[in-house]
Amino acid sequence: METITETSPWIETIEGQTLFKYLIPEARRDLRAKGAVVAFAENELIVAEGDLSPSFFIVLDGTVQVHVRQEDKDVYICSLGASSLFGEASLFSRKLRTASVSSIDGAVIFKLTRYDVMTFLRAWPAEGNKVLLFFINGLMKKLREANQELAFERRADSNQLDVDALIAELTE
Repeated sequence: METITETSPWIETIEGQTLFKYLIPEARRDLRAKGAVVAFAENELIVAEGDLSPSFFIVLDGTVQVHVRQEDKDVYICSLGASSLFGEASLFSRKLRTASVSSIDGAVIFKLTRYDVMTFLRAWPAEGNKVLLFFINGLMKKLREANQELAFERRADSNQLDVDALIAELTE
């Protein structure tokens, strides 16, 4: 992990992210300045499952992979590319990370801490509402996707029950 101190090449990319899109220019600059641009090497761990970390991340370049540990194995969940975000729930709760995130091919990440966001909200209340709506929308989208996945799994379970019943009938 290397914090990039010369961030001017990343300004346009950072301010082009949806989080910044609707902010007035002064607020956009202030929020950007509160964060850090961090480079991760190939296969480097960004977030560890089970850690307590108050940071939120936006992938600026590269690809990261989300994975969890099950039965002493890493289980792949998904890959996230440029403009994807992760860790936003940590801004609102002090819960342990539910998954690990690693750089696949090297990645550049924009990182904001809970303190950075709260400081911004106090300094820019009107613009802060836009930031909060951004996070709420993102968390609702993830919840909706999780609900759809659960519904699909339940439907698959009910189909399995139908198959089990048919097999039971045939074997009687």
